Amino acid sequence: MNVFVPGGAGYIGSHTCVELIQAGHQVIIADDLSNSSADVPQRIKTITGTAPIFYQVDVCNKEKVREIFKAHHIDAVIHFAGYKAVGESCRIPAKYYRNNIDSALTVLEVMEEFGCKKFVFSSSATVYGPMNPVPYNEEMPAQVATNPYGWTKLMIEQILRDYAAAHPDFSAILLRYFNPIGAHSSGLLGDDPNGIPNNLMPYVARVAAGILPQLTVYGGDYDTPDGTCLRDYLHVVDLAKGHLKAIDYAMNHTGAEAINLGTGNGVSVLELIHAFQNATGVKVPYVIGARRDGDLAKCWANAEKAKKLLGWSADMTIEEMCRDTWNFTQKVSQK
Repeated sequence: MNVFVPGGAGYIGSHTCVELIQAGHQVIIADDLSNSSADVPQRIKTITGTAPIFYQVDVCNKEKVREIFKAHHIDAVIHFAGYKAVGESCRIPAKYYRNNIDSALTVLEVMEEFGCKKFVFSSSATVYGPMNPVPYNEEMPAQVATNPYGWTKLMIEQILRDYAAAHPDFSAILLRYFNPIGAHSSGLLGDDPNGIPNNLMPYVARVAAGILPQLTVYGGDYDTPDGTCLRDYLHVVDLAKGHLKAIDYAMNHTGAEAINLGTGNGVSVLELIHAFQNATGVKVPYVIGARRDGDLAKCWANAEKAKKLLGWSADMTIEEMCRDTWNFTQKVSQK
């Protein structure tokens, strides 16, 4: 099967491309490399033995996306293209709304032109907003986000629901991620954002490597056991395998289906830092700072629907996530 992967050179996208290729699919990546490295396709080839087809393209450019569809018979799309940092989205919301929604609409419109009817969307647990109690399940209302990043995910979910309702032969699988961390066991792929990381684990790893001086933990006065936010951390390879299961499910599915991908367990920021130190033997200097706009105190999944519909569950431990992150960071820092 030919799978088009906008944003496939990014963190989650690249790991998903590995799983797709290893399952025998042909992968066509489009990525503008705004937050990823140009050598990612070669790294994917080194891991799998097969090079993905790669286009350096902004998928908001409809004509460029149309050219890709003309060149390849696309059977399904896994859409990752979009900016992803919660804090940054609060500072520059217009950029997030323009890029994330435009990219999804452009891909969807070109899919319609070429008769492609299977769309797996990279959504987020942020769509559950501040009012639902944890653990979040897919039957809860997803109507209020707490930050512009979350709003873009919520709006695209609604676009896909409306599109699926108007096209009865269309399948939209809305994968609501919780907090992916970790890296490929080869050390060739991982979370390596350009500039200062916005997400916790790559920041922790860069502090451990001496690249950054210390970590600021945003908020130590939440209503949680140690005062820091609780999150559902899952290994990015487990998450990537969830996309493979979603593509298989979409082949015999129509309509729009939201599915959580998480472990079902809440781990605090301080617990994650301590797990990293224990798994690697490396000290991570940190200070407790003020709360960050848009953050929720508690966020973890009810993951039963993914197990029931997809036959998927997250298997890897926090210690494995930390060790794989550190392995990747050491290899990156040695370049």
